Amino acid sequence: MDRPFRFAAVVREAGSARAWAEKARRLEGSGFDALLVPDHLVGPRFAPVAAMTAAACATTRLRVGTLVFANDFRHPAVLAKEAATVDLLSEGRLELGLGTGWMAADYTRAGLELRPPGVRVDRLAEAITVLKGLWSDGPFTIHGEHYRITGLDQTPKPWRRPHPRLLLGGGGPRMLRLAAREADVINLGMRVRADGTGPDGTDGGLAAFLAKIDTVRRAAGDRYDRIELGTSVQQLGVRKKGEPWSAADSSRQDETPQVLLGTRQDVVDKLRHWRDAHDLSYFVLHHERDLDAFTPVVEELAGR
Repeated sequence: MDRPFRFAAVVREAGSARAWAEKARRLEGSGFDALLVPDHLVGPRFAPVAAMTAAACATTRLRVGTLVFANDFRHPAVLAKEAATVDLLSEGRLELGLGTGWMAADYTRAGLELRPPGVRVDRLAEAITVLKGLWSDGPFTIHGEHYRITGLDQTPKPWRRPHPRLLLGGGGPRMLRLAAREADVINLGMRVRADGTGPDGTDGGLAAFLAKIDTVRRAAGDRYDRIELGTSVQQLGVRKKGEPWSAADSSRQDETPQVLLGTRQDVVDKLRHWRDAHDLSYFVLHHERDLDAFTPVVEELAGR
């Protein structure tokens, strides 16, 4: 299958509307395909819907999306309407990233209950059914374990039919199997600890990363060739010895595409290897600080 390279960058905030628009236009002009915003209740981050809308209004080609909406923070009927509106106003440029929600600080400080991972994955699976049902034509009804909706017919419908591109991110087997069944795009990451305190350090390394690809391939079956696989670039350039990322030691990830070290040609060659040998073609720059160094790689590979 032809898998052209696509690139996105996570952008968290700016000092003004003009500065935010300039960041979006810079990504668009450099060959990035998407601007993605995170969804956390703590920390210096814009709220996703408003940020995506502003970025879409400032650009003409750039996709806008989330990495990722936390399902626990909003009812899927509310998110379905918000997402359809953004997709319509951007003329189909929404890339809707979804996850369960995981970071303990979000839940603790907002007074929310952090349920066990299995409950959160089950709830997300049901939420995806709600989203796709409400984006379809006609009234939608579901009486599930987590959501009850009766005869709801929402408008507007999304610009892109049958629904916006759906991105699911995760590292645990249950989440990967759900993504293989439902997602258009899968962002492979490290499994997080059940208590929400950070990535699970036992999940790192090349073998674990390759096993996740295999999990997706087996679970996706016939739809595997229609799925876009990718991951987030957590470290770029020369990593200081022992320098942590997201509460985990990145040295275990050096052989994976999440850590890109060396010259620009080294990085280009590594990305080509992961695309050609393992089907990964969508790479998300996780830290804006690395934008200057990563942009030449994007300019060389985007769309190829």
